[in-house]
Amino acid sequence: MSLAAYKKTIRESETPRQIERRILSRVTHDLTQRGQGFDAAVDTKDRLAILAGGLRDALSENQQFWAALRYDLAEPANAMPDTLKASLISIGLWVDRQTSALMAGQGRLSGLIEVNVNIAAGLSGQAAPAVREV
Repeated sequence: MSLAAYKKTIRESETPRQIERRILSRVTHDLTQRGQGFDAAVDTKDRLAILAGGLRDALSENQQFWAALRYDLAEPANAMPDTLKASLISIGLWVDRQTSALMAGQGRLSGLIEVNVNIAAGLSGQAAPAVREV
């Protein structure tokens, strides 16, 4: 089976919730891997070097995921309960603010990762696992 056919089969067999969980889990893995040492780095220069080493790209991809999720949540056709939609939109706005701070070498990456892990766990119907420090 070609790669394109395989990807099409996955898209057709997964629910939107499963797709969201898979994408968010991958993005979170990238944040964890590319952000090694970010929270422990005291010097802004060191943090900016970690950002340049791939963390900036992972943060951007995470931000794009949350922007797409916010857009979907704001659609009138979205049947999710209004209170849950509002909560997730609020979290998405927090992700934007946190990402801006992280891109400037400020804040803690572990908080963003923890939010992603908790949301991915909710999408899979599981309790959130413990998050390790990055």
